[in-house]
Amino acid sequence: MADYTDKELLEQFRNESSMNYAFTLIVSKYQQKLYWHIRKIVIDHDDTDDVLQNTFIKAWKGLTNFKEESQLYTWLYRIATNEALGFLRQKQKMNTTSIHPIEHQLSKSLESDGYFKGDDIQLKLQQAILTLPEKQRIVFNLRYYEEMPYEKMSEVLETSVGALKASYHHAAKKVEEFLLEHVNK
Repeated sequence: MADYTDKELLEQFRNESSMNYAFTLIVSKYQQKLYWHIRKIVIDHDDTDDVLQNTFIKAWKGLTNFKEESQLYTWLYRIATNEALGFLRQKQKMNTTSIHPIEHQLSKSLESDGYFKGDDIQLKLQQAILTLPEKQRIVFNLRYYEEMPYEKMSEVLETSVGALKASYHHAAKKVEEFLLEHVNK
């Protein structure tokens, strides 16, 4: 597979004869990145696969109207983030019998996840991240794991750079406090 730029992929997608091929290339190019982005939000592997599939379905439906005001990558991340958050809200609504918040349930599913290959400290880090409010958790994951610049994050999350920096700062402090309290216990 040749390395096409996003612009070339979008041009191919707009050509009816190469539309399916171009979308397959888009999926190949971004599938892994989006998987891990979603996985850090919804935790469970199977749920991540479902959200990823929904992300690409939405992308397929919306790509003909994509105006290229943002980069394709940014647009896909925004869809993936919204789909993952929507999935968590739906899961929370469906699980009204539980007294535990969704973050507690995600933490428990992480502990029993056969796909999680981390050691104890990585598990504690993930548990610490799950204690964060939703927005801080996403900002922390994008900055810490994906090293996404604040400007790019601002496009994905549609918020100001200053607000993102503040969210990350607060998130990092909370994660640090959690780890200091829970590691080696």
